[in-house]
Amino acid sequence: MFENLKAFLACPCTEIPAGTPVEKIMEAYQAAKIRSVTEGFVPVLVSAADWEEMEDLREKSPEAYLKKLRAAMPEGKAFFAQRRAYFKESAEEDGYTWPDEAVLGPMEGGEAVDRFLGICNYQDKTIPMVLAEIPAQHPWEVFAWVPFGGWNECPSDEEQMAAAKYWYEKYGAVPAVITRDVLEYDLPAPVKREEAMDLAMEQYAFCPDIVDQGCESIGYLADSLSKSTKWFFWWD
Repeated sequence: MFENLKAFLACPCTEIPAGTPVEKIMEAYQAAKIRSVTEGFVPVLVSAADWEEMEDLREKSPEAYLKKLRAAMPEGKAFFAQRRAYFKESAEEDGYTWPDEAVLGPMEGGEAVDRFLGICNYQDKTIPMVLAEIPAQHPWEVFAWVPFGGWNECPSDEEQMAAAKYWYEKYGAVPAVITRDVLEYDLPAPVKREEAMDLAMEQYAFCPDIVDQGCESIGYLADSLSKSTKWFFWWD
């Protein structure tokens, strides 16, 4: 499995067996992040169990797929506006408003997230992964090596790139964990509190499940974002 995934990603990879302590995985990621500055790669933790599904999504080499994604990638701000418009229109057709007043909630109660959550399963045991050293020129380009989107309400790979570019340029956020249905970002510092509510609205439009099937409040999410150096997205 490891050698097949390494060949698919076409980059140096370090195998991380299931059951590896979370602290060890975080240390390995941090060490790779430091090296990446001088060695020119983007470190990403990739689920070793799901690579065959990713292979079906990317029929070309990473470089060829990147060229295709660049040509199709929308502008970031326009992408988020389009997502909001889509959900608002869908809600109006069903006779309610988006976002619903009950979903907004006060900006309070959020918890700080300072470690990756998607590296563990529902039994809180770490899953088998690889730490990939992806030779992308920019962090938002990693989706050409690790295709992820385009199913259910999950944004397509070119839309993932658009969001990642926008968030990198605004907050320094970089994609850091990719599994079959989880995407996580790493940040140098939490976002400013006065920016957190607008960001939470963007993230709700990007991935409604993190609120609707998760924290249940955009205000709670905003409060958490103002304290966190990790962002978590999950699509059902």
